[in-house]
Amino acid sequence: MIRSLPNARSYLWSFHMFAVAYFVFLFAPLVVTCVLAFNNSDFPSLPWYGFSLDWFFSAGPERVGIFHDSQNLRAMLTSVQTAFWVSLFSVLVGTCASFLFEQEEFRFKGVLYMLMLAPLVIPGVILGISQLLAANTVGAFFDINFGLDIEWLRPSFWLVVVGQFSFITTFVTLVVSARLRKFDRSLEEAALNLGANRFEVIRYITLPFLRPAIIGAGAVAFLMSFENFNTTLFLVGSSPTLPINLYLQVRDGSTPVINSISFLLIVGTSILVLFNLYFSRKAE
Repeated sequence: MIRSLPNARSYLWSFHMFAVAYFVFLFAPLVVTCVLAFNNSDFPSLPWYGFSLDWFFSAGPERVGIFHDSQNLRAMLTSVQTAFWVSLFSVLVGTCASFLFEQEEFRFKGVLYMLMLAPLVIPGVILGISQLLAANTVGAFFDINFGLDIEWLRPSFWLVVVGQFSFITTFVTLVVSARLRKFDRSLEEAALNLGANRFEVIRYITLPFLRPAIIGAGAVAFLMSFENFNTTLFLVGSSPTLPINLYLQVRDGSTPVINSISFLLIVGTSILVLFNLYFSRKAE
């Protein structure tokens, strides 16, 4: 819709109706989930039986709220730890990769760039299965030939970290590379002419310029890792992440504690996004 051109009233009405329907479709399930977190019912669904905070603070025995649910709290901690390491490794490697791909004299850049994008087009289920089979094969080889039992080559916490890192790094690289393309190379040349070495140029000029992209990419990597399900399902060990644990509870039947977890995740994610926007604009 071009604002400077006149539009028919029917067109404007249809446009606004579409916008309203789109946002209702997008946010209505989230609103219902948040409301049901406070429902005084033993089932995570309608009808509404009154306001209650039992699914947050109740210690039992009839109802156990999220803050007293050791299983879900442990899964949440596992997800936070996984997301922390994945985002840390992804930011480090992705930032270095963005520098590498911006080097004009770098040979085979096109081939490696396509290989880096490959995990984005491979379904998460296929990626998880292939990583599991590859890790088990390598682990069995070392066990049979050298008698070494490498724990992280079996379904475990670190195998989940490695599996998520393999494709989340690509997003970080793309975000940082997009920012790096806007960098004025004359600033680096001026710093080098004034006596700075290459490390000082990167530390005091290039990285401050990339800070908004690095912060944003790190936040995206954290959220992607925290909510990942497809790949994690095949690599997780005895300590499931929160998405895996919620899937098992929904499959077997659960209480409205799932709604309370969803409410906390929605609020936490919104706060993280707002902080990311604030610090990105401040860095700009």
